[in-house]
Amino acid sequence: MASKETTGTRDAAPATGHRPVPPPTTPRAWTARLVVVGVVLAALNLRPAITSLGALLEEVREGLGMSGGVAGLLTSVPPLCFAVFGVTAPRLARRFGAGAVVCAGMAAITAGLLTRPYAGGTAGFLAASALALMGIAVVNVLMPVIVKRWFPDRVGSMTGLYSMALALGTSAAAAVTVPVTDALGGGWQSGLAVWAGPAAAAVLPWLPLARERGATPAARAEDGAAGGRAEDAPVLRITRSPTAWALAVFFGLQATAAYITMGWMPQIFRDAGVPASTAGLLLAVTMVMGVPLAFVIPRLATRLPRQGPIVVALGLCGLAGYAGLHLAPAAGAWAWALLLGVSNCAFPLALTMVGMRARTGGGVAQLSAFAQSAGYLLSIPGPLLVGVLYQHSGGWGLPLALMAALMVPQMAVGVLAGRDRTVEDEAAR
Repeated sequence: MASKETTGTRDAAPATGHRPVPPPTTPRAWTARLVVVGVVLAALNLRPAITSLGALLEEVREGLGMSGGVAGLLTSVPPLCFAVFGVTAPRLARRFGAGAVVCAGMAAITAGLLTRPYAGGTAGFLAASALALMGIAVVNVLMPVIVKRWFPDRVGSMTGLYSMALALGTSAAAAVTVPVTDALGGGWQSGLAVWAGPAAAAVLPWLPLARERGATPAARAEDGAAGGRAEDAPVLRITRSPTAWALAVFFGLQATAAYITMGWMPQIFRDAGVPASTAGLLLAVTMVMGVPLAFVIPRLATRLPRQGPIVVALGLCGLAGYAGLHLAPAAGAWAWALLLGVSNCAFPLALTMVGMRARTGGGVAQLSAFAQSAGYLLSIPGPLLVGVLYQHSGGWGLPLALMAALMVPQMAVGVLAGRDRTVEDEAAR
């Protein structure tokens, strides 16, 4: 079967009466390389704001005199900000250009990371954190747009590279924040503020790209079929698309599973008698699994006409991991950590399907905003509900049953989202 690397880009174009669009030419080499550098640096800086805080949460809580409730609120703020601010990204991109908005988003991340340790109280800390998360939210949404418009024939490869860098940044911040803090004198302020440096470096490649609004030949050829630039494309009635809804629910359920894993898996192992240091290492193994697989899975996904088989395979790994945590959490700890690490790679698969389920850059922007905003809203209650069930039942039987139960609809909607169709066609019916 022919490769589907360009599925959703130029396949099955509707009969609109326009003259045939010539194949896109290769953009200027230096600019394309700059985009690659910008994508990788941005991805590396999209999670340290969250995982560095998790590593020092106890010190931050004591230093600011936070109550337990406020500290718990901090763990729910990221998905809430991603949902609230991410939905604004397509409108901003239409007005200012995707490159300019990504550049501003990276600057907001830098400013938030630099100021929050020295904001002078809990309210200031939360406000600065929200600024950084706002930047992360818009960049989250627009990365698939950037990939689609600059590399329409390499969606899988570039999404894999982006996802791999994101996983690497997530793992690195979790692993080195405490040692870096100790090396800088033990103050949690410096341990958090140091991550503003890499974020500032990630702003630099986007400064010249901020003026590349609709400038790529690939984007001009692609958007010519729709009558204009991606930023100026007509707004789709995205809620009319069953695929958009399926992708939003799939994104939300995989995010739920990921946040539950990151927040509670070490505690599951510790309650089973695994030492705290080993439990932390097991979580690191789960997170690191996303680095190589995040590059492989998107490339494989773009070569298949439907992504349902990958969705089911990842879901079965998750079910096996949850079953293992229930039956033999300590005896098979490493196996369950590996299986859940594979299952968590539904995230790069979801990003890849966002790029494949829309034909134009404007369609990708709207689908990405809808799927991620609705999905992150859907993911908020999951970790909190697991904590409630754990507290009231006194064990992990009910929480693990909930996790396994959520994996079933995740596979079902993932199969629907993986069908070979585009949201433009569905929204126009």
